[in-house]
Amino acid sequence: MRNQLSNSNARQLALEILQQIDRKNSYTDIALNRALNKSNLNPSDRSLCTELVYGIVRHQRTLDSLIDQLGKKNSQQQPPNLRLILHIGLYQLRYLDHIPPSAAVNTSVDLAKENKLKRLSGVVNGILRQYIRSNQTNHDPLVLPNDPLKKIAIKYSFPDWIIATFLQQWGEETTEKLCHWFNQTPSIDIRINPLKTSLETLENQLKEAGINVTALPPFPCALRLKGKIGTIPTLPGFSQGHWTVQDISAQLVSYLLDPQPGETIIDACAAPGGKTTHIAELMQDTGTILACDRTPSRLKKVQENAQRLQLNCIETVAGDSRHLQQFINKGDRVLVDVPCSGLGTLHRHPDIRWRQTPENIRELSRLQLEILNQAAQWVKPQGTLVYATCTLNPPENQEIIETFLSTHSHWNIEPPNPDWLFSAFVTSSQWIQMLPHEQDSDGFFMVKLKKG
Repeated sequence: MRNQLSNSNARQLALEILQQIDRKNSYTDIALNRALNKSNLNPSDRSLCTELVYGIVRHQRTLDSLIDQLGKKNSQQQPPNLRLILHIGLYQLRYLDHIPPSAAVNTSVDLAKENKLKRLSGVVNGILRQYIRSNQTNHDPLVLPNDPLKKIAIKYSFPDWIIATFLQQWGEETTEKLCHWFNQTPSIDIRINPLKTSLETLENQLKEAGINVTALPPFPCALRLKGKIGTIPTLPGFSQGHWTVQDISAQLVSYLLDPQPGETIIDACAAPGGKTTHIAELMQDTGTILACDRTPSRLKKVQENAQRLQLNCIETVAGDSRHLQQFINKGDRVLVDVPCSGLGTLHRHPDIRWRQTPENIRELSRLQLEILNQAAQWVKPQGTLVYATCTLNPPENQEIIETFLSTHSHWNIEPPNPDWLFSAFVTSSQWIQMLPHEQDSDGFFMVKLKKG
């Protein structure tokens, strides 16, 4: 009885968080963390609540299609709370193996009654049981259209325009693999601070703490955490600055930049500081890193991360990188990790798929080119610049570089060196495109440019 009550509390909190996301347009991670920090749920229920919230946001279009097909014709006019409760019930039935179907139905009916929808609790019961009956006949209750674009978009829960973008680049088979990968629960990659510890030492400490951890060769400082890990700040070595969270694709950017001890490095869009601090570690904390961002509150994150990792060579500079003139010809190397659509991180940030629009991306592309044009002036003669994004969208990647080179004749692409690290990731003779389902990482684009 106590466990059932506890599970009900997890589902009720998930409903409240989904309401915040739906009605107030709150970001999923922010709404979830805020609610969990105020709750007294046990670890198991925190995990269930997290799974429900992220999973439902991720599979929203698929769940809506199921509701519309299983419900009556006027299902679009249902009270918002009813649809969210049906999301919770259907998500458990379709995607969670460890929840008995009867528990998914009964707790959803209870949610309806407890949230002033008692008169509609029969609708919840009927739709969920109809799903179970269809599923028991080995017939997927979800009816998909024949059109490839619509079929993939509904099956994997994406807006049409993202599927159209992927289909144009990679075709149907790769698009399906990519969408399937984006709907998996992400693992967590961490980067050890070699100035404070070693990979082997930290790996052993995490294993002793009961964490499922594996090394990620050929990356020299990367470990991957899987399964339940608890809260990040409580893990061994975090508060001592022995490591930080960073996906391997983001780590690769700093290796491509290849900063050397004693150099002056300018990071044009530094916050929250993952790559900035990695650069500092690669430089053995000697030289100067000028970390720029136009938002002071985000620069504070850079400072906090540098302090925790005990790095001293980072100086923060508040200001819009499109207008910073004081760095002309100052940088040995410049990193331009521009704001982007984030289409390579849809597994970590599922609400991006519903927030981004083609119009937003057109604005981002203009911003990206403006930042690149200005930051290129910061590079010393014969210096290098790395341009990077965490998106899979050509107008923010290849097309930006092609436009830049067409107006900057004294710049050239410096192909990645296919050495011990890059040989596994070089996808063209000119740049690196990390495809998540192939590299088991965030999707990234990166290119190194040389100033003549």
